[in-house]
Amino acid sequence: MTDIFHEIEEDLRRERLRKLWDRFGGLIIAAIVLMVVGAAGWSGYKYWRHQQAVTASAAFQSAVGLFDAGKFPEAETAFGALAKDGPAGYRALALFRGAAAAAARDKAAGIAAFDAIAADAGLPALVRDLAQLRAALILVDTAGLAEVKQRVGAIAAGTGPLRNAAREALALSELKAGDLAAANRTATDITSDSETPPGVRSRAELIRRLTAGAAPAPEAAAPDAAAPAPAAPGGAATQ
Repeated sequence: MTDIFHEIEEDLRRERLRKLWDRFGGLIIAAIVLMVVGAAGWSGYKYWRHQQAVTASAAFQSAVGLFDAGKFPEAETAFGALAKDGPAGYRALALFRGAAAAAARDKAAGIAAFDAIAADAGLPALVRDLAQLRAALILVDTAGLAEVKQRVGAIAAGTGPLRNAAREALALSELKAGDLAAANRTATDITSDSETPPGVRSRAELIRRLTAGAAPAPEAAAPDAAAPAPAAPGGAATQ
């Protein structure tokens, strides 16, 4: 009797499974196919990303080689192509190296390239500020104080990580323009900041020493009105 009951239960179980398969078999097969295709697609995507990174790395090193060899126009073109078509991780780096190559062959072209980076809203704010700083450092030697201030004045007045580097560019431009008092004040702002990097601090100290004579002298203490008047000759007090 026990065997008969087991056979009946097996038949019922097979019937339920058959009905479930008839109802959901297509969906189960589709889900399995999707899982297999998805896994294969993800593996293929990872492989493609890896190949892109390898290709971009080789292209970047090739462009660096051109730069180091003094082939600045060729390096600029190579960095520009990588910035346009390479992976996102290489874009900002290639843009900066391309702008540096442009500046090496022509300072005005380098300033324009760094200005273009600074105006690119798709880049992080810190990257854009750094581009403005690089343009300002070129302008210290090639233009007036107003153009340097235009690029780094707001950065120097702020609290960001590039503030003291921007102040240094301003101080150098002020020194070059002959505004020694302004250069001394800017250098003092740098040395008074506890977060100033050592290299920037030492250069600011040098600017302070160079411009020390232009620094405003401390106000002399006013004479005390209650102090006794000096004695006149012969011991008599003056009236």
